[in-house]
Amino acid sequence: MTPSDASPNRWSDLDRPPLNVPALRRGLLRPGGLWTSLDVVDVTGSTNTDLAARAAELTEGTVLVAEEQTAGRGRLDRTWTAPARSGLFFSVYLTPGDEVPVHRWGWLPLLAGVATATGLARAAGVDTALKWPNDLLVTVEGEERKTGGILAERAGDGVVIGIGLNVTLRADELPAATAASLALADAVSTDRETLLRGVLRSLDHWYGEWRAAGGDAAQSGLQAAYAAGCATLGRTVRAQLPGDRSLVGEAVAIDGDGRLILSTADGVQEPVSAGDIVHLRDAEGGLT
Repeated sequence: MTPSDASPNRWSDLDRPPLNVPALRRGLLRPGGLWTSLDVVDVTGSTNTDLAARAAELTEGTVLVAEEQTAGRGRLDRTWTAPARSGLFFSVYLTPGDEVPVHRWGWLPLLAGVATATGLARAAGVDTALKWPNDLLVTVEGEERKTGGILAERAGDGVVIGIGLNVTLRADELPAATAASLALADAVSTDRETLLRGVLRSLDHWYGEWRAAGGDAAQSGLQAAYAAGCATLGRTVRAQLPGDRSLVGEAVAIDGDGRLILSTADGVQEPVSAGDIVHLRDAEGGLT
């Protein structure tokens, strides 16, 4: 890892300036706030991997941002790469501790999704939907496309949460036809410092509410907020489950443990706690 250098001679694209680290620290590292340190590196393999390796020495509220990731990871070991400074690639370290029972920590990636969607709505003016469990969707030319993802991993006494967002990727830079960026979704702002501040402040708020409620997603309002923003609910989906199994049904609810509840054709309601979700086509042939 190399510390970020904000000098102009590092710019390869004037539309993608480097992050202003002192300004970010002034805006986010406040007494009594969640965020305790913030570092930006020019390039690294994965911010999640970096924080997880240092978990034993980290304090809660550590933030690590990369201008470029060469081995970013998503769920199911998928890779996440993008041009330098074209997005936000960062990880945070949280330690819910004794205030939240460990069995409720599974809500953290969903909490990060709600916080990110809320922060982007305010900072970028973009309606961001949540695909269970941890994809972020925007609408481009009438189609929902993935613009970001979240990966949470246990590390040390806490959890590392990684968030990746495509911000200024152009159409010819997208990794897949189903991908998108905030710019392509007509965001009113693609200033990465504004977006990062918005997301981290939103994460501070939602984490504080959830932790104060002892991790109770219903009491903290998190369960209702996730359901309200979840694009998966009300749709027919296929869940690719561990062990090469699959389950098709209508996504009808998010339960108190953060599981997706599917109502199958035989009338059984099945909870899904882990799996890859595919939104299937409806009878008219459109994506659901």
